[in-house]
Amino acid sequence: MKTSEAKKALAGKNAAELQTELEALLKEQFGLRMQAATQQLTNNAKLNGVRKGIARVRTLIHQKKAEGTKA
Repeated sequence: MKTSEAKKALAGKNAAELQTELEALLKEQFGLRMQAATQQLTNNAKLNGVRKGIARVRTLIHQKKAEGTKA
């Protein structure tokens, strides 16, 4: 999935779905960090991709929260 498609898919979710997505990404990041620590990680770029995904989801959560307070 391309980045723009991922952004559109995330933008369509509500706050609860975004929170679930964030929890899943954080668990995945933890697993990847453990693999990196034990030198079992074969694709180091995946760690950066997950970190960027976490940032995207957190940004959308904060934007939706800010929109809710303005209304």
